[in-house]
Amino acid sequence: MNKCIDVIAGARPNFMKIAPILSALEQSKAEGGPLDYRLIHTGQHYDKNMSDSFFEQLGIPQPHVNFGIGGGSQAEQTGGIMVAYEKLLQEKKSDLCLVVGDVTSTMACSITAKKMLVPVTHVEAGIRSGDLTMPEEINRMVTDALADFFFTTTEGANENLRKQGVADDRIHFVGNTMIDTLLKHREKFAPPDCWRELGLEPGKFFVLTLHRPANVDQEGKLKDLLQAIIDHSHGLPLVFPVHPRTARILERIGIQAPNLHFVEPLPYLEFNYLISRAFGVITDSGGITEETTVLGIPCLTLRDNTERPETVTLGTNELIGTDPANIPPAMKRLFAGEWKKGTIPPLWDGKTGKRIVDILPRELGLSN
Repeated sequence: MNKCIDVIAGARPNFMKIAPILSALEQSKAEGGPLDYRLIHTGQHYDKNMSDSFFEQLGIPQPHVNFGIGGGSQAEQTGGIMVAYEKLLQEKKSDLCLVVGDVTSTMACSITAKKMLVPVTHVEAGIRSGDLTMPEEINRMVTDALADFFFTTTEGANENLRKQGVADDRIHFVGNTMIDTLLKHREKFAPPDCWRELGLEPGKFFVLTLHRPANVDQEGKLKDLLQAIIDHSHGLPLVFPVHPRTARILERIGIQAPNLHFVEPLPYLEFNYLISRAFGVITDSGGITEETTVLGIPCLTLRDNTERPETVTLGTNELIGTDPANIPPAMKRLFAGEWKKGTIPPLWDGKTGKRIVDILPRELGLSN
């Protein structure tokens, strides 16, 4: 008898991570494998560019269920997701809840599943920043405290789980599903409208993304960061796809420069077209640092810590910190051609989704 897995997605980072898993599940099913799945979209991200376009571009099937939670505070989203998922499990219980990453949906569904006696597995488990001011760190810790078994991206994540007391036989080092998606769709990257409108050229512009509270909530701090970037960009275009939350703050501070270009949030293929052709990327994102590492693009991260240290130790990323004074020397090294080249971490090879789906039957007590 087949087992049914609930695959949970709710926010933009989740979609890149579930796509290879769903593809591998479909392939396994076509070959007579023992796994069925129910795709659940919590609706945590509800802007079309933040959600629908990812399903279309990455070939993700329409969700079986969409909770349509929408906006609200983190507590409101968490509560809404938990209520909706509990009701669904009461109507039809699954055999496993598979969550990815570290967004609110990940934590909320993990808690609900465990209370409903449904086992939980966490994809991208064990990563830690050590920064409890980040909501994502809380989500990771809670999810990993509840999960029954774990899929990890690096040996460092394995070690974090061991320190937590997780036995080795519950940890599966499989690689990075987000890199599966990147490599699969690399040939399909497509120029966004701003490529032509701004007259961009390969290797002659920056991509800029900022959304973390430490950088954007203090208006003076955000203004100083942007001014430092502008002043040391040698006039190269700064393309800034603006997160809706950040857009409201930018309106208030009113910073402008001839080479600073605010654009709407971009779909996956268009965004990575820019990333792959940029001179450099300046960000406070975690996931983007993984993509720049694989694409070989210099990355300056405006954070004091990272849950993805392999992008620093092996990849093209450097932690610059959140002090605007740290930007000029970093930009100077970049323009001097002194940035590190980096390498690709082990098992970031495009085959992670299949590894996960090969392991799932064993964890569910089924033969392969």
